[in-house]
Amino acid sequence: MLRVDRATHQDVPVLCELLAQLFSQELEFQPDREAQRRGLLQILDNPGCGLILVLRLQRAEESEQLEQPKQPEQVIGMVNLLFTISTALGERVALLEDMIIDRHHRQQGAGAQLLEAAISQAQQAGCRRITLLTDEDNLKAQQFYGRQGFTVSTMKPMRRML
Repeated sequence: MLRVDRATHQDVPVLCELLAQLFSQELEFQPDREAQRRGLLQILDNPGCGLILVLRLQRAEESEQLEQPKQPEQVIGMVNLLFTISTALGERVALLEDMIIDRHHRQQGAGAQLLEAAISQAQQAGCRRITLLTDEDNLKAQQFYGRQGFTVSTMKPMRRML
């Protein structure tokens, strides 16, 4: 059974592990656990700037019938939403970042469930648009987001490191 909820400070170590998986497959970024920890804590400590959702796997509980202690839930995915204002829309919008499902739990619908929850949270937060970035050569991710209603923008992302 899968459940989506907001991340807590206790989730940060496993979120850093998930981000290490994500950044090891991206072209522009490298895993840096201390940087990832700092970033996660800033989001958790400033709910006005965004939120982090986690996907938890709850083990099927045969142990309940045997009156054994419950197995802890395992975090198998995460996504964060960062909030800003679009002057084009005159409304709040979200940037969807760091969506990752643990490599052992992919292709089972977990990503769609997590993304659906993120979209719902963005709508509840008053957002009118969600923007995300994928690597140009990550066709699987692009197909996944396309199936969820995302379209390719004519805008080209650019950045300058400071």
